[in-house]
Order: sequence, then structure tokens, then C-alpha cells
Amino acid sequence: MGIMIKNIFLMFIIMLTLYSCIGDADLTGFIRSTDRIEDRYKSSMEWNKTHLPEKIVIGNEEYNLLVAADLHIGDTTNYLKFLSFGMQPDITAMVLAGDIVSGKETDYENFNSLLPPKEMKPSFLLVGNHELYFDGWKHFFRLFGSSIYYFTVQTPSKEDIFICLDSGNGTLGKSQLSWLKDLLHRSRQLYDNCVVFTHVNFFRDRHTLSTNPLTNELLVLMDLFESYKVNYVISGHDHVRAINVLGKTTYVTLDALEKKTPAAGFMELIIKPMGIQHEFHSIKED
Repeated sequence: MGIMIKNIFLMFIIMLTLYSCIGDADLTGFIRSTDRIEDRYKSSMEWNKTHLPEKIVIGNEEYNLLVAADLHIGDTTNYLKFLSFGMQPDITAMVLAGDIVSGKETDYENFNSLLPPKEMKPSFLLVGNHELYFDGWKHFFRLFGSSIYYFTVQTPSKEDIFICLDSGNGTLGKSQLSWLKDLLHRSRQLYDNCVVFTHVNFFRDRHTLSTNPLTNELLVLMDLFESYKVNYVISGHDHVRAINVLGKTTYVTLDALEKKTPAAGFMELIIKPMGIQHEFHSIKED
């Protein structure tokens, strides 16, 4: 009991230190989010009723996606470098796998002002835990809509599916998990490749204070991804790159794109007729 009280007191001191020293600290988000995944699921499903999944049709058999996570805007230096790479003609679309902003409305608006129009370059955005700080979900939903959806890319000979999940609270929740199971059951056989994006990483490759996903949920998901031959599961959150392979599924945790990260970088997903490859890119300071 004494150790438990000591640990609680230590956590309280850490929270007070964060709050006093870091302008982006939000105790309501640090302890718990002010919204819940089930509420975001309902809002997202309502949005999806009037916004069909985006289908990108291309004329080539090979295409590339650019994926990054943990930008933590405020500072936009590294995002602009990522954007300059992503706007190249051989990049079909960009995916930002959560913690794009701090959750503040001003950061949301700043990021949105830099986001290229979809007709110029599609961007697919995920919710991370930082999107929920400062009651940030309302800004995400107002500007970008659903946090639970999928998009597809069709080449002349096949079509691939890319599923975007909301793990901002560290869990998919009962309804989102049921939605995912149903989607894979109904649709997986219609597509050649299947890639899942989610913010919170599955494997813990180092000691960290970041949010741990629920173990029982992870076991269900990993079994699901193996059963339905999911090619890749791509996440961020931990800020340090890691690759794990379980069965036929490759799990990638991305380096953070945040400017203060020493190894800041992003990943290029290269989809070819014979399968998927990936390549990491480092952002070097000017």
C-alpha cells in the first residue's frame, strides 16, 4: 500500500511539473480525454453516411504513399519539408498517423491552412492522443470529419484498401472493433493489398511512458490481421522507429516528424504488383 501511495504521489508531481513547464500540457487530456471513443465513433459513422470512402484511380500499376506521424504542430518546419516531398508527382497520397497537432484550435487552423487541396494531393488524417488535448476533437471533426474510415487505390489491374482507425484513447473501443471486423469480413476478399493505419503502436520495443494499448484488444487485433492477411499495420506514438513481423503482417512504428526529434523522418510505402515495400527518409536540418 505504501508503494502504491508513493507512486500516485510521484505521478501527481510529474503532472504538476508538466503543467507548469510545458505550455502544451493539458491535465484533462493527460489524465483522461474529455471525449470518449464511442462518441467519436458515432460522430464518424454519421459523417461517413454522407461522405463515401475516397477512391483514387491511377493509370500505373505501381504507386507510392507517404506516411508520417507525431508532427506536434505548432512548429511547421518539418511538415513543410515533408510536404515538399509529398507534392512530387510520383506520390499518390499522404497519410498522417496522428499527433499532427497539440490539440489547440490555433494549431489546427495553422495546419489546415497548409494542407493541400484533395484534388491536388489527397491527405488522410488520423486522430492521436494529442488531437484530443484541449478539447481538440471538436476542431478535428469540424475541419476534417470522420476519424474512422477507409480509402482505396485502384490501378488498371487491381484495387487496394487502406483502413484508418482512431486509437486516440489507447483503445479502439467495442463499436469500432466491431466495425473493423465487419469491414474485413465483408470486403477484404475484394482487394489485393490491405494496410491499416492507427496512431498507438502495438509493440513495446523500449521502456516508455507512452500509452499502452489494451493487451486483450491487441491479441484480438493481431489474430484478425493474420486471418485476413493484412499486409502492414503502420503507427506512430512512440517517436522511435521499430519494425516487427508477426505472421504475414509487418508492424511499423514510425519515427516522429517533430522538429525536436533527433532522427525525425517519415516513410514511403511503395506498392508494386508483386507486393509492398517500404523506405524510410530522414529529415535533416538545413
